[in-house]
Parts: sequence; structure tokens; C-alpha cells
Amino acid sequence: MSAAVAVADGPVELVVSGMTCAACATRVERKLNKLDGVRASVNYATERAVVHLPEGMDARDAVEAVRGAGYDARVRRRAEDDRAGHTAAVNDLRRRLVVAAVLAIPLGNLSITLALVPSLRFTGWEALCALLAVPVVFYSAWPFHRAAARTLRHGSSSMDTLVSIGVLASFGWAVWSMQAGSSGPGYWLGFGVTDGGADAVYLDVAAGVTTFLLAGRYFETRSRRNAVGLLTALADLAAKDARVLRDGVEHAVPAALLKVGELFVMRPGEALPADGVVVEGASTVDTSAMTGESVPVEVAEGSRVVGGTVNRTGRVVVRATEVGANTQLAQMSALAEQAAQRKAGVQRLVDRVCAVFVPVVLVISLATLLGWLATGHTAREAFTSAVAVLIIACPCALGLATPTALMVGVARAAGLGVLVKGPRALEATRAVDTVVLDKTGTVTTGRMSVVASVGFGGASSGEALRWAGAVESASEHPIAVAIAAGGGFPAVRGFEALVGAGARGEVEGAEVVVGSAALMAELGVTVPEQAGSWLASLGPATGVLVARGGGVVGGIAVRDSVRPSAASAVERLHRMGLRTVLLTGDGAAAALAVAEEIGVREVRAEVRPADKAAVVEELRAAGRRVAVVGDGVNDGPALASADLGMAVARGSDVAAQASDVVLVREDLHAVPDAIELAARTLSTIRGNLVWAFGYNAAAIPLAALGLLNPLIAAAAMSLSSVLVVTNSLRLRNFRPGGR
Repeated sequence: MSAAVAVADGPVELVVSGMTCAACATRVERKLNKLDGVRASVNYATERAVVHLPEGMDARDAVEAVRGAGYDARVRRRAEDDRAGHTAAVNDLRRRLVVAAVLAIPLGNLSITLALVPSLRFTGWEALCALLAVPVVFYSAWPFHRAAARTLRHGSSSMDTLVSIGVLASFGWAVWSMQAGSSGPGYWLGFGVTDGGADAVYLDVAAGVTTFLLAGRYFETRSRRNAVGLLTALADLAAKDARVLRDGVEHAVPAALLKVGELFVMRPGEALPADGVVVEGASTVDTSAMTGESVPVEVAEGSRVVGGTVNRTGRVVVRATEVGANTQLAQMSALAEQAAQRKAGVQRLVDRVCAVFVPVVLVISLATLLGWLATGHTAREAFTSAVAVLIIACPCALGLATPTALMVGVARAAGLGVLVKGPRALEATRAVDTVVLDKTGTVTTGRMSVVASVGFGGASSGEALRWAGAVESASEHPIAVAIAAGGGFPAVRGFEALVGAGARGEVEGAEVVVGSAALMAELGVTVPEQAGSWLASLGPATGVLVARGGGVVGGIAVRDSVRPSAASAVERLHRMGLRTVLLTGDGAAAALAVAEEIGVREVRAEVRPADKAAVVEELRAAGRRVAVVGDGVNDGPALASADLGMAVARGSDVAAQASDVVLVREDLHAVPDAIELAARTLSTIRGNLVWAFGYNAAAIPLAALGLLNPLIAAAAMSLSSVLVVTNSLRLRNFRPGGR
């Protein structure tokens, strides 16, 4: 069977290249759905098509259908391939942009100065300007020409069509004028008429339009490249090899060959290659990458473990229960990928308007040419007016509207400790009404600390903490680190870590045991009723008992502390009219206690990692527009599923890559700050677009009537761009409320 053949037991993913706007994605999707029995969804932001083929259909049919629409496609194999493809596209645009920028600056200064000041002209100045413009027009602007040719070949148009025609027409008229010689009276500027030979200014127009719009295309493509990062980061968590145990001997095999029911060995520092159940040994497993929770999990015989987590201490033998695509990690990756397919960009508004705007401009330009010729005017006059329409309508300001506001907004956000990753975050803020907060590492610090201590049987709480600290100072367990944080404890001898239960050692001549009530019972230490009542009263805190000389002498409560800024940040969110939800895998008691402390009114507790995205989908299905704030790999699918994903920078790489916004500073006020700034930036982009379209609508009739010659059209187009940039720069003065 060919590598391109797809079976009908699941959807086929295609990587579609050549799309330059949302209208392109719509065109490809329409073409695919015309195939009998095919259901397809095309996403412009991720450049992928998910195609459900009927039984017996070859994926090559879908690829040919995409090519029939004027684009190219291939069957997607790996996330790394996506990243490589995006990186190649970004590098190509960067090279073209550098060439355009380096040549457009001297070209602009030279052509405009000599066109307006004839006394400075020298022999061959026009040829020099043309030589500077050739690489810009035919190399840097090639993506626009290629896209325009593709759409025209299939009877449609896009913004690239107008850009390509405007650039080529400006360049062509300038070169033709230089060859034919300009014997006309020049151009009226509103205060006089220039000498002949000013047609070379068209070269500057061609180069300037190319440079500005290529810059916008480069920043857009670079932003879309980040969409593939989540899948690669999730894939990197999976172990590549497994130590399979056969007849008592370990055999290293690729993780992909591991089968359900086989035994594999997990050594300290190794990641699990599959989900399973521990059948031998005991250890501490770091689940933070998968759960976002900071406290390692103690595992022993009978404990369940999941792929992607990391063994920290002992050697254990695990029986595989889920392998390959059925593991929790693989399912989370699939959830994140499905969520990413829904993503779109703010540029959809421009694309929808351009779908009508571009053909209308082309018709007006042609009508202007024919109209002037029909009324007895010369070909020079007719072509001048027709090209003036293209120049004044050429969407330079449209190309600047989004990237300039985005860049200024991102720069201002960086000063506030907020990293905005792309236009989708701005678009999502229009209707966000619910903020879902992950607990551990987001609302809380993710670091354990002692919150209470108590003494029993005549011992003081200080003595109990002192003896416990001496023992725990020899351990690296997070609870032990919290207990021993104060330092200054007596020496411990004969330290022994009791995996899954606690630790013990000799302190000042007596044995001290620190651990759970279950450990005390196992060691034959009686737990007094007073100690049992104290443990039951702790609520969200974790309690450990301290025994000395065979009797319980005290207890210590540790807890993951709430961030100082959490309560006031939640209050700001409420003042903004947003609803808040606390989402955690912890028990209900701990979750409710934290929610009450920070003022969150809705709690979702005991939610498994793979189910967090389902909670977000449930909220969205209820009509809410959801922003998710998280820090762990388990938050990745939820962040990707949300309308707005916000990740804490100290969390996992997957969470950061799945999100639209990264919170660099630990102050939770960054959440309302990010929402306010994103909303302001989106408002600025909309204002820029309204101005750009309004400007074109007003200026095109003037150009068609011959009231705007090319010099004025070029100046007006530049002024439009300056106004768009100036409006965007106002974002530098943004000040978030409530701070």
C-alpha cells in the first residue's frame, strides 16, 4: 500500500501549503467537501485539513482535490514535520523581507528626491532606481505574485491580487515611462506642477508596498509557527525506550514495541513509557509534568502509574495496562490537537472584506481606464488615473493595521510581565466572560510550607517541630523540605526514609519517627484520640505526626500557600464582570478552602488531568466564553480548548506553548492586566482597520476622477500608514486598572 493511502478507520490530516488568508481555507474546504462521502475541515491558522474519507477512498484523492483548488498538500506524519515546515516558511519570508527593506530605503530617498527636484538629477538616475527596484518587485514580492496567479487561475481573487497588480503596474509604468520618455507637463501637487520625468516615483511605491506587506506576512507566519509547539512538547514527554523484563532479564526495546501485559522496569530518573500498575518495589514518582501538582506521589505494589511521569527514587517493576495511542499522555495530545483545529485569527475580518473589496477595486480601475479613453483623453492620462486607483486602494494600511498594533501591544505587555503570543488572544477577549483558574502552581505557589504545629503528651509544639526538623533535614521530599525549612536542628543519626510513609532517625539519643497515622499504626505506635481529632480538623492542609520514644509527641500541618495577590486579582476580575471557576485535581475540602480564601464562587474539584479539557468544553457548551489560567502539562489541552489560554511561565513548557498568553511575573494581577491590554489592543486593531477601509472608500473615487495623481496617491497612502502606526503607538501609554 502506498504511503499516501489512508484507511477509513479514522480521519486523515493534510498539511496544506499556499494559503494566504482565511478565504483560501474556505476555498480548499469547499473543494474537499465536493468529493463524494468526504467531510473536511480546513484551518488556516494551523495550515491543516482534517479529512474524513469514506471506506475505500485513497488519501491521494484528497491531495489532488487540494491541488485542483490551486494549493498543495501532503499527508501529515509527525508534529516535528509541521515545525520544520513552518520554520522553513518563516526563514524564507525573513530573507525576502531583509532584501526588500535594505533596497527600499535608498530607493525611496533617491526616487522621490530626484523626481521632485529636477536640478539634482544625473545621467542614468532612472536606470539606477529601476535596478534597485527589480529584486524587491520580483524576488521579495514573489509570494504575492504567486498567490495572485493561483487565485486568478481559479477565477477568484484575494488581497494578494491587488498587491501584485499594484506593484507590477507601478513598476511597469515607471519602466515604460523611462523608455518612452516623459514629455508631459508632470504632476499637479496642489500648489504647482512638477517637471516631466517624475514617473520614477512609482518605483518607490512598488518597493514600499512590498516591504510593508511582507513585514506583516512575516510576523503572521512566525506567530502561526507556534501552533505546532504544543504537539511537539507533548511528544517529547513520552519515553522513547522501555526496559522490558523477560525471564528475569531486562531488555531495552523501543517504547512503540511495548505490549499490554508486559512487565517493564522503571529506574530512578527515567520516564515511564506507558500506563501501568506497580507489581514490585516502591518509589516516589514526580507527576508534576502531567498533573501540575508539586507533591510527588508515593507508589508501591498495586499503585497505578501513567506514562510521561518520572521516577525519582527506587526501582519498580510495572505491568503495562495502556500503550501507544491509548496512554493518558497520547490522549491528552489528541485532545490538544483537536482543540487547536478550531483556532482562527483576527485577520478573518480583513479577509472577509477583501473578498468583496479587491474585485470591486479591480473593476473600478479598469472602468477608470476605459472611461478616460472613451472621453477622448490620452492613454497616459487614462493609465495614470487607473494606476492611481490601484495605488490609493493598495492595502498597505491594511497590512500594517494588525502587526503594528500587535507589536506595540506585545511590547507594552512585556513591561507588565505578560507575553501575548498572537492575534488569537486579542480576538478571544471580545466575549470572554469566565476565567477558569488552576489551583496548584497558579493560585497557589506550588511550594509547601508549615502552617501549624501542635504538641501532645506534655511536649510543646516547638519541641515537636525541632525533633521532626532534625529527621526531615536529611530528606528531599517536599513535605520534609517544608518542615526543615527553618534550619538550626540537632544532628540525626541512622536516618531511614520510609517510602510512602515518612522517615525516622535517632535525635538526641531517642528514636524519632515522622509520618502518617498509618505509619504509626504499622510501627505499633498508639495514636491518641487528641491527635486523631487534630488530623481530622486540618481540612485542606496535610498533617504528619511526630513520635519520640515510642509515643506521639506532636503534629505538623503543611500546606501549599496561596499567592498573596490571588484574592485581590480575583476581586478585579469580578469588578470587570467576569465569572471565576477554581479547577483542581485536589479533594473538595482543599479546593473549597482555597476558593473561600480568594473569593472564587464556583469550584470544580477532583478533576482528572485528561478531564480538564472536558470541563472547559462543558462550560463553553453552556454558552460561556472561557479563559483558562494554568501551569501544568495536564492544563495543556484545557488551555488549547479554551477561548483564551493563559499559562504561568514557571509552569511546564507544554502549558506555555498551548496558551495564547504567558504570565511571566508571579503576581496574579497579570491575569486581569492581560485581559485589559488584549482588549485594548484588539480595539486599536479594529480602529486601524476601520480607518484603512474608510480611507480607501473615500480616496478611490477621487483617484478615478483624476483628482489624485500618483504623487499625491503615494503620499496619501503613506499618510494612511503613518496614521495607523501612530494610533498603534498609543498603546505604549496603556495603564491597567486597579493597580
